[in-house]
Amino acid sequence: MDRIAKLKEFLLKDPDDSFVRHALALEYSKLGDMAEARRLFEEILERDPAAVGSYYHLGKLLEGVGEKDLAIRWYAKGMEAAKVAGERRAYNELRAAYDDLVEE
Repeated sequence: MDRIAKLKEFLLKDPDDSFVRHALALEYSKLGDMAEARRLFEEILERDPAAVGSYYHLGKLLEGVGEKDLAIRWYAKGMEAAKVAGERRAYNELRAAYDDLVEE
């Protein structure tokens, strides 16, 4: 069974699993389906704002499709979420991505 089908099967069992939804978004991104990947990342963050890793990937996706300003906003939201969660490494990664875009 392909990875997307397997991940969708997992989501049927637990539709609120942010980790599985994140993995599914990454699979769609690998396939070049940025619209579906974006939808999934945004859905994750709407349901679970503490899903810190998804902010970075959504920001990178938005950068890739030319939505720099929106990527900056998501990175900023992610930095706040990372601070609240005490996720120093994630904060630093988000900060570096944010700074790279702001400095352009």
